[in-house]
Amino acid sequence: METPLAVHHLAVVVADLDRAERFYTGVLGLPVLRRWDDAAGQPRSVWLALGGGAFLAVERAGAPNAPHREDAAPGLHCLALGIRPDARERFRATLAEAGFPVERESPYTLYTRDPDGNLIGLSHFPDPAP
Repeated sequence: METPLAVHHLAVVVADLDRAERFYTGVLGLPVLRRWDDAAGQPRSVWLALGGGAFLAVERAGAPNAPHREDAAPGLHCLALGIRPDARERFRATLAEAGFPVERESPYTLYTRDPDGNLIGLSHFPDPAP
């Protein structure tokens, strides 16, 4: 039996790269791996470390070679990041303080929106919160 595929990276397109970086690094605490500029020397994307060797590519909308959609087909539902169950309430407070309150939740996941409206999950499934 083959080993299941692992997540290599996820990409999200954003309107304001600086604003998105502040959210993902400052609010969620993801460390910067690398920044990329376009051919004109303008910021194009920032890569942020995720667990397990994966990364999140935050791409500026309209940048040359940035991912884009030319149709209105359904897309990614949410980006769910793993947290420890005992970190749930700390993340709830951090999100609220930063102006990104939890908009809904399940017993295992808090859901908020990034500055561009992308749904972000902070999940500790299958472990319940204390």
